[in-house]
Amino acid sequence: MSDRGFRNFNLVEFGAGDRTSNLKISGNVRRSPHALSMNYYLYDPAAIVLIPPQAERSLRKHNLWEETCFELFLRIKDSEPYWEFNLSPSGHWNVYHFDTYRQAMREELAFTTLPFSFHTRSDSLSLAIDLDLQPIIQPKQILKIAVSAVTKFKDGNIAYWALVHPGMSADFHDRDSFILEMLCQQQSY
Repeated sequence: MSDRGFRNFNLVEFGAGDRTSNLKISGNVRRSPHALSMNYYLYDPAAIVLIPPQAERSLRKHNLWEETCFELFLRIKDSEPYWEFNLSPSGHWNVYHFDTYRQAMREELAFTTLPFSFHTRSDSLSLAIDLDLQPIIQPKQILKIAVSAVTKFKDGNIAYWALVHPGMSADFHDRDSFILEMLCQQQSY
């Protein structure tokens, strides 16, 4: 799925069950020379997803994927290293860098904050992020993107969502899940 600068997406649940048949996660992503803007929309008419409470202060935290969390994976085309971005409705976040598939995981210190916001309604939640790519990606580099989410339900169960699930398990790091390819959207004046 290649696009020059804008793409809509829909996530699918790994091993989808009846419980989540009305639950939908969609969004869009836009690439500009130095930024990536994303919007996620979680539609939950039955209110089955457990949303972590909003924190007083947004902090960098580990293990956000153990609760409801939105995730984004980026790598440069034809390159092994990649980044994992975790965004919690609580306001907490983290960014990790990997040298290759699940190897040498470490916090990406080029990011000291992530500018994202959540808005909740009785039947939905939305997230918006404007990510400055300058610390890690150059404007002319082609991005390979994997979009995913984890939903924890009020009954304690967890579901894993992604653009695709290429393997026998829900593995957001799988290189074959980086299916969005984005070039820089050029500005016209």
